[in-house]
Amino acid sequence: MLGNAFGWPHLLIILAVVLLLFGAAKLPALAKSMGQSARVFKGEMKAMKEDDATAAQSVEAPRAQAIDTPPAATTAPPTTATPVSAPAEPSGGTAEPKP
Repeated sequence: MLGNAFGWPHLLIILAVVLLLFGAAKLPALAKSMGQSARVFKGEMKAMKEDDATAAQSVEAPRAQAIDTPPAATTAPPTTATPVSAPAEPSGGTAEPKP
């Protein structure tokens, strides 16, 4: 779409406008600050990539260890059966005694 939008003539015009806006004395300071900003940005991107790599390794290490080691045998605690009691008789009724 913008294949040849910024040819040599366009770049020269942009350079002339920047020179008129900032002046010749401020151009070296402007270039220096842009270079420092680019260096800081590159350093931060490198640090983020290293952090991501360390985080991925710390996540993968326990996962690999879990795959290598068999699961521990689990035993259920012994259970005792509780006796079931007979249903209670209604009180105050004329229940016949059971033989």
